[in-house]
Amino acid sequence: QVQLVESGGGLVQAGGSLGLSCSASGSIFKINAMGWYRQAPGKERELVAHITSGGTTNYADSVKGRFTIARDSTKNTMYLQMNSLKPEDTAVYYCNADIVRSGVYFSHIYWGQGTQVTVSS
Repeated sequence: QVQLVESGGGLVQAGGSLGLSCSASGSIFKINAMGWYRQAPGKERELVAHITSGGTTNYADSVKGRFTIARDSTKNTMYLQMNSLKPEDTAVYYCNADIVRSGVYFSHIYWGQGTQVTVSS
């Protein structure tokens, strides 16, 4: 069994910073791409940032230059540093990972439970 657990959400004023972490645990053989998504009330879930196993990153236009995604493969952990936060960044943030379990030949997409980020104006 594999589990993704996010941490680090909270309340911050506009212009402030927050850091999120996502740790994967369980019978993991390999983690391919990982990503952060967010879902605001009444809106669809959207991709925020994505990072491949090789470290190539991709960002939504709305967060480019403000957010930084990173991963530590030795710890099966992914990070999202969010700077210059805006009220429109308020959402539940979810981590996502494409994981190959030990003893299994194919990968599967796993999701974390989500962590709330609220940016006040």
